[in-house]
Amino acid sequence: MKLTPAEVDKLAHLARLEFSETEKKAMLEDMDKILQFVDKIGELDLDGVEPLVYLNEENQALRPDQVAQTVTKDEALKNAPQRDTDYFLVPKVMQRGQEEDPS
Repeated sequence: MKLTPAEVDKLAHLARLEFSETEKKAMLEDMDKILQFVDKIGELDLDGVEPLVYLNEENQALRPDQVAQTVTKDEALKNAPQRDTDYFLVPKVMQRGQEEDPS
């Protein structure tokens, strides 16, 4: 599978990235190499091969979850740009109800 420059442009747009023409060409070459590698994997006979879930057989030494108050409410609110007595105040980002279509 080969990618086209238009597909790289679309992926860059979706990822909110901008590339110069030189960078776009390098990205296209790198992505083609990745797809060629994936195609090689598709050629292998993987019948009976169990999926790899963990990279090693060791059990992880996890600590138990314990609820603890590490920061008080006053300490958390101390450096907030805007706050009231109990909460951070942030700008409203959503409006209730129907908004008028700007077009």
